[in-house]
Amino acid sequence: MNKTTPVLVTGGSGFLAGHCILALLEAGHEVRTTLRSPEREAALRAELAVAGANPEGRLQVCTADLTADAGWAGAVAGCGLVLHVASPLSSAAPKHEDELIGPAREGTLRVLRAAHAAGVGRVVLTSSFAAIGYGRILERPFSEGDWTDASAPGLAAYPQSKTLAERAAWDFIDGEGRGLELAVINPVGIFGPLLGPDMSASILLIKAMLEGRLPALPRLMFGVVDVRDVADLHLRAMTDPAAANERFIATAGDFMTMQEIAQVLRDRLGPAAGKVSTRVLPDWLVRLVAVFSAAARQAATPELGRSKTASSAKARAMLGWEPRPAVDALAATGDSLIRLGLVGRSG
Repeated sequence: MNKTTPVLVTGGSGFLAGHCILALLEAGHEVRTTLRSPEREAALRAELAVAGANPEGRLQVCTADLTADAGWAGAVAGCGLVLHVASPLSSAAPKHEDELIGPAREGTLRVLRAAHAAGVGRVVLTSSFAAIGYGRILERPFSEGDWTDASAPGLAAYPQSKTLAERAAWDFIDGEGRGLELAVINPVGIFGPLLGPDMSASILLIKAMLEGRLPALPRLMFGVVDVRDVADLHLRAMTDPAAANERFIATAGDFMTMQEIAQVLRDRLGPAAGKVSTRVLPDWLVRLVAVFSAAARQAATPELGRSKTASSAKARAMLGWEPRPAVDALAATGDSLIRLGLVGRSG
């Protein structure tokens, strides 16, 4: 593809989006990104510069919000490809599921409609493993042919939002969006080095462990993948003809328990991880806490004690993707939190 034709990355101040911008700039692409507020542009440029990128002259910034139409036509105008990375996600449990579901679904459709109208060739959508592996139990690894049961009792708002938003995207491509190619990336928990102080839910988990705010851990397990590898997979899905109208799970390997993640931090970070606990909470106590805590109910109880994993064989075989080991992603997370002085600070 012509690298002078801009690639749009939505939500440029986000953890993954920042790494996608960095990877695109390093690959020689012209990049355009959206921010909800123009006041965040200076911080974004500074973070990219610290990471070694030279965004001057090759990065345009537009103002657009997933909850409104304003700005999207201009953001996609002249772009050949779009990485739709932005998604509403709060670190706290929403008071009502529609706080996430509506903006996620409508925001995705808003970007797809604008891209289709502008003649964009392909959109790479950042979905989530949350759209694949929740609300049901399988005896085998989850794959791209699986979908979360969005109607499952007790399902948290986040997996509902990611499932319904991705379903809406595929319905759009099958209907009014015909002619627009879609590729979907479904990452598990994204870890790795931060570019700045903005933290995803996965990063906040590691921060809480390092600060000793999790004296014992629930019996939960999830996948781990490095943010740099997820960005790399986006770029591969953006250009490879084989990726058109396909889903790709992004995971570095077998899922890990929270206790295993804690042990990696202790082994790899040494004294800096001295406050990390590897004690495990009994299930009955987690369920008791969930009676009084909406956040605990949303985060823990439906998945408590469940063993699951997923396969990234498709991305490896079709796109030649080779992620780094999960232990390296976790160690890089802790290293960057410490280096940026974020351990011990509110976030």
